Amino acid sequence: MFKLITVDKSARRGEVTTAHGKFQTPAFMPVGTTGAVKALTMDDMEECGAEIILGNTYHLYLRPGAEIIKGQGGLAKFNGWNKPTLTDSGGFQVFSLKDISKITDEGVEFQSHHDGSRHMFTPEKVMEIQHDLGADIIMAFDQCVPYPADLKLAQQGVERTFDWAKRSLETHTELNNTRKTDICLFGIVQGSVYKELRKISAEQIVSLDFPGNAIGGLSVGESKDEMEENLGYALEHLPADKPRYLMGLGYPEDILMAVTHGIDMFDCVLPTRNARTGCVFTSQGPIVYRNTQYARDDRPLDLNCKCKVCQRYSRAYIRHLYNQSEITGMVLASYHSTYFFQELMRNIRKSIEESNFSQFKKEFLKQYANK
Repeated sequence: MFKLITVDKSARRGEVTTAHGKFQTPAFMPVGTTGAVKALTMDDMEECGAEIILGNTYHLYLRPGAEIIKGQGGLAKFNGWNKPTLTDSGGFQVFSLKDISKITDEGVEFQSHHDGSRHMFTPEKVMEIQHDLGADIIMAFDQCVPYPADLKLAQQGVERTFDWAKRSLETHTELNNTRKTDICLFGIVQGSVYKELRKISAEQIVSLDFPGNAIGGLSVGESKDEMEENLGYALEHLPADKPRYLMGLGYPEDILMAVTHGIDMFDCVLPTRNARTGCVFTSQGPIVYRNTQYARDDRPLDLNCKCKVCQRYSRAYIRHLYNQSEITGMVLASYHSTYFFQELMRNIRKSIEESNFSQFKKEFLKQYANK
């Protein structure tokens, strides 16, 4: 599944093969929460260079329902992507609904944010849902504790994550065998900001021999120093011959930091969510294009960007569309930000191939900070 092509110190350049094709790493996965990346089509995703997208189990389970997607031939066929897909476990979403959910050793009982109906996610149920969705890579059910979390709560999260990982793996293996599928299951390391718990969790998850490993519970409110310290410590205990996925990380400077430590896969709603609310990422840093200072600015969103939006439209025009609540403005801004992140990953991969990642990172951050 995973081929390590080359390394530049700890930064890694690789390739992952799935049932729906290959994708290159380091990779940033645009988030299609309900089966689509908001405001963009699958043609847009391909034009921007995305090779894998993420769907959200919690949202797809509620609407339209896993059975409907299964009946349509799986997520990649249902949404017209027909390339590699990954679904998360839904764990982060149900745990974030702390006011309308109840966590036990069995699983999580929660209320739908749509209509208040009650549901139960167990590791076994989540595996069945994700197999019905038919993604190429699926995630074990885990307990993501909030930040800050005291030691007792974080330890409980690690214990449940390991127990649920074992149950997830058992059900997943059975489903792959009975349905004659080749879906890949990743384990998730937890532990909050406690290094010893990160070590314990990593060793436990690695012992189950998943084909890939993810690090969860970071980028949830802790400081950047805490995030980097705990990321580095967790990575010390993960195998080098399997892909490493840092969940929910979306700022360019954080991605570069994580690549430095050896992370292969990323996802985040940040690029398109920010774009829809008036802020885009550029090579000169984030630009809040909705601000008055851009009302007469005839320059593109990013002077160094080759995307079709920056080749044709001005900041003034896109700001005007935003202020008129014109959906076209959201489309244009979302397209640029998606392209920007895919171009960043292309440049990261190239710099690793050329054994020049440290210099690329330095030059990128210098320009990014001096907008």
